[in-house]
Amino acid sequence: MKFRSLILKNIFRNKSRSILAVIGIAIGVAAVVGLGLITDDLSESAQNALTAGAADFSVVNSSNSGNGPSRAGGGFGGDQLINQSTLGQIQQISGVGSAVGVLRTSTNLGNNTTSSTNSSSFGADFRSMTNIIGIGSSDLSMDDIVITNGSAFSGANQVIIGQSEAQTLNKTIGNTLTISNKTFQITGIYETGNFMDDRGIVMSLSDLQNLTGDTGQVSLILVKASNGTDASTLSSTIQQKYPNDLSTSTSLSGINRMNNGLQVISSGAWAVSLLAILIGGIVVIVTMMKAVSERTREIGVLKAIGWTQRRILAMIIGESLVLALIAIVVGLAIAVGIVEVITITHVLRGITPSFSVWLILKGIGVALFLGIIGGIYPAYRASRLSPTEALRYE
Repeated sequence: MKFRSLILKNIFRNKSRSILAVIGIAIGVAAVVGLGLITDDLSESAQNALTAGAADFSVVNSSNSGNGPSRAGGGFGGDQLINQSTLGQIQQISGVGSAVGVLRTSTNLGNNTTSSTNSSSFGADFRSMTNIIGIGSSDLSMDDIVITNGSAFSGANQVIIGQSEAQTLNKTIGNTLTISNKTFQITGIYETGNFMDDRGIVMSLSDLQNLTGDTGQVSLILVKASNGTDASTLSSTIQQKYPNDLSTSTSLSGINRMNNGLQVISSGAWAVSLLAILIGGIVVIVTMMKAVSERTREIGVLKAIGWTQRRILAMIIGESLVLALIAIVVGLAIAVGIVEVITITHVLRGITPSFSVWLILKGIGVALFLGIIGGIYPAYRASRLSPTEALRYE
């Protein structure tokens, strides 16, 4: 009988024992693959949820880097503006999901004057000043602007007004505002969660550029990294590309908290996987030890007819590896099946299984690892048996 045929015959000779070993290895495979299918997408879903819509960081003229708050999209652009051609260049940088130009200014509606120079117009009595933001209507979410009533501006000479400013001016949807001798209609009311921005007015970028005379200029650029791109790394890349011209402002504490949260999710998944691998390894070792014990006389006969220790060792490990190969199919089927059931029943809402070749390879690697580790010690014991003692074994 051929050596390979003997290995297969030994496996199927005791089906219950082989099934137990397969289940042990399959548990480890299913844990690694199943948890990976969920947690890989969970990390991405959590990152998208934590950064949904809003920009990851803002880019300002380097001479203004010390001005204004550091919240992405929440600070003023400063005195020096950025040419819109730079916006187009940033949009082409690898890793940039979207980049939006924003013009910011402030005005005293009572004095009816508007200037894009924030430091001078925001002067002595900030309580009398109204912040004016110019941005595309489809890009409002990039600046954390949420319309709570009405709709976004869709044409020229239309604006939305912050909740606080609407109360101060006693204005509502459908009313008009006069800014720099131009009349604008209010189409919506918004909130940002930022006191200064909620005391403001938002209009289209082109309208504000015409109003201030800053055609082709923006105060800052809001940047959102594409999926899979680290915002901090992208921020550093942009700053290195324009070392003397631009400066980036990132909410590092928020990014760090998000990254720490994702690390906790990943660590927890690996902890559960390792526990499953440990359990699977113990099951395999116990099963193979039992198999060796039951076959002591058989091994003694094989050694008596001339089988070497190396050949005995190869036979036991070979049996363990064949069981591991069977367990790969079983484990993958269990993992995919359970995850699909969870997905169909919507037990975990908002999470879609993330299939990848790397994840499947990890599952295969776990199975082979358990097969080899689970078979080494039993194989070593079998190879060390004395033929005379083995033949006397009852």
